[in-house]
Amino acid sequence: MSAASPIRWPAEAIWEAVSPLLPGFTVEVLPTIDSTNTELMRRARNGQCEPTLLVAEQQTAGRGRLGRVWQSDVGASLMMSLGLPLAPQDWSGLSLAVGVSVAESLQPVLPALGADQPARVGLKWPNDLWLGGAAGDRKLGGILVETASFVAPQAASAATASASTARYVVVGIGINVLPRSAEGMSMPPGSLQDVEPGLDAPTALLRIVPPLVAMLQSFEGYGFGPMQPRFAARDVLQGRAVTLSDGHTGTAHGVGDDGALLVHTAGGMQAITSSEISVRPTAVPPV
Repeated sequence: MSAASPIRWPAEAIWEAVSPLLPGFTVEVLPTIDSTNTELMRRARNGQCEPTLLVAEQQTAGRGRLGRVWQSDVGASLMMSLGLPLAPQDWSGLSLAVGVSVAESLQPVLPALGADQPARVGLKWPNDLWLGGAAGDRKLGGILVETASFVAPQAASAATASASTARYVVVGIGINVLPRSAEGMSMPPGSLQDVEPGLDAPTALLRIVPPLVAMLQSFEGYGFGPMQPRFAARDVLQGRAVTLSDGHTGTAHGVGDDGALLVHTAGGMQAITSSEISVRPTAVPPV
């Protein structure tokens, strides 16, 4: 699919798969918008808290973590936000759980390492999809989770409606579909074409959304703990030297059952949980 080709989105197929799980669920596809996350958060603040999948063919002000801009052209990226009422007992590790779900949907089985193998879809704490393999590290996409307090609508589940922790959660996902220029970037971007030639945005969307909804409902009851081993299988920082944005260095030792990054520093093991901490590997390991 070229960037200029008309895009045929599987809205009906997604609705049929998800609506039994989320009564009142709707799917919207817009040709352009400032940001799908921003739009769903606007609606939530205005009292519109129905389960909604919002897909944009182009974003003019897409946002990533820490306010970073996510630029995109029509057909070159998958840009979506899923909004729904949610009331987990513990919100810790939600973005990591989303990453696990998305990565497993795009690549259910991790290929073996090797020059003739496709890129491996991994996860970089706390919310990035990464590609690893013979071509080195490349960022495939990112996840932005936001929440808004609200009065649970009548259609929400009994647990959600009665729980004091109920919020409207917006899960934003941006994934490179077509190869992008690395100009001006600290790391060359990866794309779905590196994972599976011919994989386009509509196909990826259909793969991602139904399992994501099921995972979020499971997270509501069980939290991140059951997802921890699945995150570990794709953890690209495990065992690597990392530099924290506060200047400290150490070695990453996976994540705890609350989703905190465990880093062994000169001062001992630290559990990193702050959303303002940025972690980057200090070196690329040999393949």
